[in-house]
Amino acid sequence: MELATLERLNACRQARIPAVLVTDLGGGHASVIAEGDQLHGALGEAVAAAFRSGHASVVEADGGSYFLNVHRPPRGIVIIGAVHISQVLARMAALVGFDTRIIDPRMAFATPERFAGIDLRSDWPVDVLKAKPLDAYTALVALTHDPMIDDFPIAEALRRGCFYVGALGSRKTHASRLERLKAEGFPDETLARINGPVGLNIGAVSPAEIAVAILAQIIEAMRLRDVASAKGDIR
Repeated sequence: MELATLERLNACRQARIPAVLVTDLGGGHASVIAEGDQLHGALGEAVAAAFRSGHASVVEADGGSYFLNVHRPPRGIVIIGAVHISQVLARMAALVGFDTRIIDPRMAFATPERFAGIDLRSDWPVDVLKAKPLDAYTALVALTHDPMIDDFPIAEALRRGCFYVGALGSRKTHASRLERLKAEGFPDETLARINGPVGLNIGAVSPAEIAVAILAQIIEAMRLRDVASAKGDIR
C-alpha cells in the first residue's frame, strides 16, 4: 500500500469517517473511498453496498476484480449523567465492546473513584461535545433528569444522527422534554427517535436492571439498523 493511501485511511479513522479500501486484484493498486465520495458505475454500486453492509467482499465490476475492505468507526456510547445507572451501564458496555464516555458537570457525582477506568468528563456537555462531536456511530443516553444538562446533548444527538437516543424519565417528564425540543424546531418524526422512557420494557427496577434494559435497547438499535442498512435503508 502506498504511503498516501495509508495516510488517507488513517485520517478517515481518526475523523470517524467510514471508508472502503478498494484493491485491484489484477494490478494491486489500492485506493481509499470515504463515505460521501462519488464513484460511478458497477464498482460505485458495489462500494455503496459495502458501506451499507459493513462486510468485506470480492466483487467483479467494470471489467476487473476488486477486494473491498470496509473500515467503519467503532460504536460508542456517550452517557450524560454520572449516576448509579451509569456506573453499571459503563462497565457492561465496555464488556460488549462499546467505546464509552460519561459527561456530567456535577463534580460531586463525576468522581474518578466512582468511575475508575472510565472516560469521565466533569464539564458541561455543550463544551465536551464541541471538542469531540457525536456522530452516527454513537449512542446517546441522558440520565440526569435535569433539562439544563440533558436537553442540549439530546438535541445534538438528533442533529448528528446518532444511531440511538435515549432519555431517562417518566412519561410526563418525557412529554415535557418533547415540548421543549419541539419549541427548538424539531419535527415530530425526529422527536419520535428518542427512546423515552429509556430502555426495553422488561420491568426493570434497580439501577443494574435499568442498565441492562438500556444496553439491550442500544444493541437492538445497532443490529436492526445494520440489517436495514444492508437492505438500502440508510437513516
